[in-house]
Amino acid sequence: MTALSFIHRHEPASGPDRAPLLLLHGTGGDEGDLLPLGRALAPGAALLSPRGPVLENGMPRFFRRLAEGVFDEADLRRRAADLAGFVGQAREAYGLPAPVAVGFSNGANIAAALLLLHPGVLAGAVLLRAMVPLADPPAADLAGTPVLILSGALDPIVPAANAARLAGMLREAGAAVTHEVLPGGHGLMQADLVRAGAWLAR
Repeated sequence: MTALSFIHRHEPASGPDRAPLLLLHGTGGDEGDLLPLGRALAPGAALLSPRGPVLENGMPRFFRRLAEGVFDEADLRRRAADLAGFVGQAREAYGLPAPVAVGFSNGANIAAALLLLHPGVLAGAVLLRAMVPLADPPAADLAGTPVLILSGALDPIVPAANAARLAGMLREAGAAVTHEVLPGGHGLMQADLVRAGAWLAR
């Protein structure tokens, strides 16, 4: 494991022509958490999976929150800049093109922040159970950046209106957004794998 600014795992590509995936875990996950998901979604793609550097009651996260659904936005901005820096380091160290983020929950929220605060770092994003990361994001130019948002109709953590607002925010910035609401809660389901896998294959 190359020493970069985040503890991470890297799996080199075993097949050509697949964008690398930046795997961003949810609260309490780690750098190994989403590797099986990455392999299932994009067989043969290079995988880059960092561990969130913030601890909440001993559980890794990518940024601090003040309460459930209430983010520490100053910390979020700083951590998004750190993550953007890590992606640059990893691209150089491993010879990778710009990755597509696959983030779940807290990982999806930092991926959304990365899109809005650091356009160009990601080639696209799959946001699983994401919510609006910033109350007042800067104007971003995401012209044509593909984004898939998969929400749960029964999600107790992410209100439907919040996920829809995020989709609108990214569209306004020029991203090519597909937003689907699946009949489930906050956890991932087979339908997420099917939708995300098909979207990535395109």
